[in-house]
This record gives sequence, C-alpha cells and structure tokens, in this order.
Amino acid sequence: MKNTVEKTQLHPRNRHRGRYDFPALIQSHPPLAEFVSVNQHGDESVDFANPAAVRALNQALLLHFYQIQNWTIPEGFLCPPVPGRADYVHHLADLLAEDHRRVVPRKLTILDIGCGANCIYPLIGHREYEWRFTGSEVNEEAMKAASAILAANPDLNRGVRLRRQKEAKAIFSGIIHKNEFYHAVMCNPPFHDSAAAAQQGSQRKIRNLGLAKNAPLNFGGQQDELWCEGGEKAFIGRMITESLNFGRQCIWFTSLVSRKENLPDIWRALEEAEVTAYRTIEMAQGQKQSRIIAWTFMEKPARERQMSRV
Repeated sequence: MKNTVEKTQLHPRNRHRGRYDFPALIQSHPPLAEFVSVNQHGDESVDFANPAAVRALNQALLLHFYQIQNWTIPEGFLCPPVPGRADYVHHLADLLAEDHRRVVPRKLTILDIGCGANCIYPLIGHREYEWRFTGSEVNEEAMKAASAILAANPDLNRGVRLRRQKEAKAIFSGIIHKNEFYHAVMCNPPFHDSAAAAQQGSQRKIRNLGLAKNAPLNFGGQQDELWCEGGEKAFIGRMITESLNFGRQCIWFTSLVSRKENLPDIWRALEEAEVTAYRTIEMAQGQKQSRIIAWTFMEKPARERQMSRV
C-alpha cells in the first residue's frame, strides 16, 4: 500500500497508517469501484457520508489486509472504522508484551465484550496475532450476523467462538465459565447515556458531514451499541465491579473510553476496587481522540508467570 502520507497518530504496526491505495483495494474487492472518485483535493477517495461506501470500504480493507471473506452486517448496525479498531488491538498487544519479556505475544486467549454484528476485534486480533477470541453479545440479530461472518471464513472456527449474554445487565457473569482463563478483556462500551443523547450525537455527526437532516448515519448503530443508562462511565463502572469476581481468571481488563471527562470517575472507581494496577493508554485517529483504560488484580510476577506459559 502507498505510504507517501502516513497517519502518524496510528500505532506503528497499524496496517492503515498509509493513504488508502484504492486501485489495490478495488482489485481485492471490485464492488468498491463504484464508490471511488477524485475529491476536491485531487485524491481518490470515497464519500464517507454514504453508508454503502463506508461498508464497501470496510469490506475491501478486511479482505485485502486480513483475508476476511464476505464481511457484511445487517442494515442499521454499527459499521466500525477499521483503522481505529486495529489500533486498540495493537496497543493491547503492547500492554501484554510488558509482561512477556517485551515480546508481542501470540496465541493468547482474549474476551471481547459486545463483539457486535461486525465481530471486528476478533477478526483483526486473530489475523494479526493468532489470538483466540470469545466474543460475547446480548443482541440475537448481531449474534447471527457475526456467526455468518465466521461461517464464511471456516479457518476462523478454531480462533473465534461466540457466546450469547442472556442477562442484559450482566457483563462477565454467564460468559466467563468456571476454570476458564483470559489474558485480556476488550470492550467498546455504549457511548451515550440515553436514546435522546444518542439521537443528538447522530444529528451532530450528520451536520458535521454536511448531510440532510434525515440522512442515514454512515456508521450506523443499534440501541445497545450506542447507549445504555449512564453511558460509558456507568458501563465501565459495572465492568469494574463485576471484574472483582474474575480477577484471577483474567490478567488485564480493558475498555475504550471516548469521553476524557469520564476518566476521573473511572480512576476513582478503580482505586475503590483496590485494583493492583491500572493504565490509561492514549490513542488518536485524525481529529478523534480516544483512550484505553486497563486494570489488573494481579501483581507483575503473577502476570509474568501466566504470560510465560504462552
């Protein structure tokens, strides 16, 4: 892929640091061609305000870089930006490497809370590092869509499994089974604290993209993908509380945090939970700033012992 201009904010191992090489992407996924045109700056691009264009670009990226066949999601479900999702995977790999002689570990066992219809973290994480994933999901339609992606890629069957979360308020209970062990948890929690806030956020994004008032949102999203009572701060707070019961079955619990102003309350909750250590890992993609919060109940020698078994 062309690297004449690098997105230097992305992780150094991120495959998407260079500008999109649209001829190569179209060769991998010909349906992308109808959405590619020359923009006002004289560069080939797609209309990121068009949901179909964003979906086609994702299909091309996942096929070209990660050999994911027939990736698709139901109408209205979250269509994730692949470069940013890949960044989370790579930063998590660096965190785990700290307890693995500074060597990025492969063939770990990872839990993705709310894998969604797109199943994006298991797809990228397994292809990049051969990590074995369990993806939990509360939405039945999302589970069916993620299962269809795995069915279209039979080589993923041993690397990714899905579990339905039957209790809407639970996060780890019912998902982490007795005697199971995970090297890390990943999560992209619901961002907004109400349906109204989610709708306002969608309308703000539509305005920023210069779209008509009732235009479809390019990245979509279902209710349980976009909002929950209390928003991401409350969801991560529940994660912290529940993680107390699973502190010996997982090395690092992690989650994305979109709102920087939520960090003080999250840090306070971690200190009240008396975690052994926690980290805040900054990330950025273009103008979008984000970060990962990570915490553990294991001392470093115990973490190193677990990682030495990989």
